[in-house]
Amino acid sequence: MNARDSRGQAAVLTILFMTVLLGASAMALDVGSWFRAKRALQAQADAAALAGAQALPDSTSNARSFAIQYASTNGGSLSPSDVKFSDSTTSTPNDTISVQMKAPAPGFFSKLFGIDSVTVAAHAAARTDTFNQAKYVAPIGVNFSHPLLSGSGCPCFDQTTTLTLDMVGPGGFKLLDIDGSRGGINPSVLAEWITSGLDAWMPLGGYFSDAGTKFNNTDIQDALQARIGTNLLFPVYDSVQSQGTNLQYHVIGWVGFTLTGFDARGNGGTLSGYFTQVVWTGIQGQTSSGNPTPPANLGAYSVQLIN
Repeated sequence: MNARDSRGQAAVLTILFMTVLLGASAMALDVGSWFRAKRALQAQADAAALAGAQALPDSTSNARSFAIQYASTNGGSLSPSDVKFSDSTTSTPNDTISVQMKAPAPGFFSKLFGIDSVTVAAHAAARTDTFNQAKYVAPIGVNFSHPLLSGSGCPCFDQTTTLTLDMVGPGGFKLLDIDGSRGGINPSVLAEWITSGLDAWMPLGGYFSDAGTKFNNTDIQDALQARIGTNLLFPVYDSVQSQGTNLQYHVIGWVGFTLTGFDARGNGGTLSGYFTQVVWTGIQGQTSSGNPTPPANLGAYSVQLIN
């Protein structure tokens, strides 16, 4: 074989090698594009499921509409038949929504091989349920014996009522140290908890009464005034232990309350408004060894994605 033939063969092999290399690189780029399309579709499906779950368990029709609308708003497409409802193993009927989405993911270099696009798919499910830990709770305790909470056919919502801020035994006030501490909390901190809620997880269990008569504090009065017309999340207790600085409230759940007015003074007063169903920031299904009992269902729910 002469040198000229060797150079010709080398040229042919180089061309073949470059063709294969470019083809593989092109396919890698398209596969990466398809992966990104699937990831974006999964985000759309997650958002649609979470949006739909906001209406559960009360209305599957609203939940379906919310999911479809949210998918469309985010550039996706979701048909009514792709939205399903089911019951979780521990909760109420129709507390879970699942969505199935599909979308074409076009290729560029793959068209050279006759592949115009591929279909990517995503599935997401979200559940609405009560929670065992809550965030952004206000520090005012509500007695479970309230007739609109534990009365026949209740909890009952959207009915005008008042909550009393009276003392519970000697030295027991309905301001709770919801951060798990004991003793007096600075009124400005209590006011911040009323204004924005406790920025930490509050589990079920026992909480000490805050020491002192603070409802007439300017910061607390201003905080209550600022929350008129808005929803707060109050801890609900079913019993108390001890008295004075040792008094503890046994918190069994949380309830939403729309504040319309107040008459708070010193160690007592009233809050005016009505109980309301709320979707809140909470963690579902987590109990501790000391609090294995599930929370009371008082219309406060959280929404979270599930497998």
